[in-house]
Amino acid sequence: MVPFSFASETFEATPSGALFWRARRALLVADLHLEKASWFARFGQFLPPYDSHATLTDLATEIERSGATRLYCLGDSFHDAFGCDRLPAKARALLTELTASLDWTWIVGNHDPGFADHCGGLIEDEVELGGVILRHEAIVGEPRPEISGHFHPKFRVHVRGRHVSRRCFVVSPSKIIMPAFGALTGGLDAHHPEILRSVGSDAAALVPVSDRLLRFRLAA
Repeated sequence: MVPFSFASETFEATPSGALFWRARRALLVADLHLEKASWFARFGQFLPPYDSHATLTDLATEIERSGATRLYCLGDSFHDAFGCDRLPAKARALLTELTASLDWTWIVGNHDPGFADHCGGLIEDEVELGGVILRHEAIVGEPRPEISGHFHPKFRVHVRGRHVSRRCFVVSPSKIIMPAFGALTGGLDAHHPEILRSVGSDAAALVPVSDRLLRFRLAA
């Protein structure tokens, strides 16, 4: 995990797209999109049905590595409001084990409105923690420090004749937009006008790689 400062606090970013707030022992993730494959299967588009277990396994690894006691999922945790009901037994067992072992909060996103608690944890529209607002989608003009998800930002570069894409955190003095943590999620280019409009001026893409945090200035 690589530390950086935001809102006078220290956060640690991981290449998988998680954010650890050590002072609060809180792990933040966004856009798990659990049961996305089963949602597509209902409409005849068949994808490998292992996305939820892969995502939850990665999440369990980050929880163990960080020593977090609190976890906040910043919306679109399920691909739809009934995703929890479709979880395979193995994935459900892992998820309920995790929610029972931590102070777990689901923040509702646009993909999972009306999400009901069948998997453990507390459901909130948004959370204020230590003066920082945790919500699914950034609100333009929000005066308080804010951490959100929704856009699945990725930083794309052209290196040695090929395109390289990596999860990234988009950061400005007052906002962080987190990458998608889910195993079966796409991504929006960090330079996209909607992302830049949401974070405001003086934004950068932070790409965690191993023991370093690469910073790239984002210009409108």
